[in-house]
Amino acid sequence: MPLSEHEQRLFEQIEQSLAEDPKFASAVRASDPRFHARRRLLVAVSVIIAGLALVVYGTVSKTPLLGVAGFVVMLGAAAFAMQSHRKGQSPDLHVVGGTTSRRTRGRRPSLVDRLEERWRQRPEGHR
Repeated sequence: MPLSEHEQRLFEQIEQSLAEDPKFASAVRASDPRFHARRRLLVAVSVIIAGLALVVYGTVSKTPLLGVAGFVVMLGAAAFAMQSHRKGQSPDLHVVGGTTSRRTRGRRPSLVDRLEERWRQRPEGHR
């Protein structure tokens, strides 16, 4: 249902006042799950680099245990990065005054499903 002119003007005024408030913008950004996922991803990348440095140092100093530890650190950080990336791709939805629910991805229809849908939508004269 479209908004009346009065409602549209009110909506634009509210939007302008919210856009001018830097505290509100930072509060919204801080509560965005994608922001936190991006930050976790950057931390994971830095830990991967530190693990790589451990692997190189362990190899140069001929300490295999240190190299293995660096590899394990890299592996754990890579898993953490992949998890953070997934959370960033499908953020949780926050309902005002309610609970949090996860957005579900719709399953992609198969070829058979698409063909059945085309068959149902064909014109009546071609039966």
